[in-house]
Amino acid sequence: MSEPLRDYHGKRDFGRTREPRGRQSATGAAPRFVVQIHDARTMHFDFRLQVGEVLKSWSVPKGPSDVPKDKRLAVPTEDHPLEYEDFEGVIPAGEYGGGTVIVWDRGSYEPLSHDRQGRPVDFAESLEHGHATFRLHGTKLRGQYALTRFREDNWLLVKTAEGRARGHGTPDPRRARSVRTGRTLAQVAAEEN
Repeated sequence: MSEPLRDYHGKRDFGRTREPRGRQSATGAAPRFVVQIHDARTMHFDFRLQVGEVLKSWSVPKGPSDVPKDKRLAVPTEDHPLEYEDFEGVIPAGEYGGGTVIVWDRGSYEPLSHDRQGRPVDFAESLEHGHATFRLHGTKLRGQYALTRFREDNWLLVKTAEGRARGHGTPDPRRARSVRTGRTLAQVAAEEN
C-alpha cells in the first residue's frame, strides 16, 4: 500500500465497496479536479485536486460557488486515488462514507500560486503553506479560485473576482445531474440498490 493512501485504505473494506483502490499513476497532462456530491450522513460536496499521485480532498458542506467572493468552508479529508475522479455509485451502509455519490463536475486546472516576487511556487508547497490559487477548466466551474487555511485545519474555498463575471451559486444537490452519466443522486441510488 502506498504511503499517501494509507488513511484512505484504512477506512475502507474493498470487499464491500466498489470505490477504487488506487493503481493509476499521474500522467504528464494538466492536473485534474473533480467535484462529487455525496449524500452520506449529511449531504455535502467533495472537492478534489490532483496533486502528484493523489487527489487532495476537502468536504465542502454548501458546495463550491461560482459567485465571486462567496466564501465556502472546506474541511480536509484523506487523500484519494486518482481513479476516484470517475467514481459514481453507492457506498454500502456501514462503510466509511456510506451513501450515494455522483460526479457533479470535473476537468483540469492550472496552478497559479506565486511568491511575493511573482515567481511560480510548487502547488503542493503552496497548499502546505496554507494558500493556493488555481484556475478551473470544468464543465460547470470555470475561472480562478483560492483555497486558504484558517483556524487550525479548516479552509475557505473562494472564487476570485474576474472582470464583471457573476455566478449562479451552487445548485440544489438533489436536483443536480452528473456530468459523467446525467443521473441524479436518486437515480443512482435506485439503479444500484
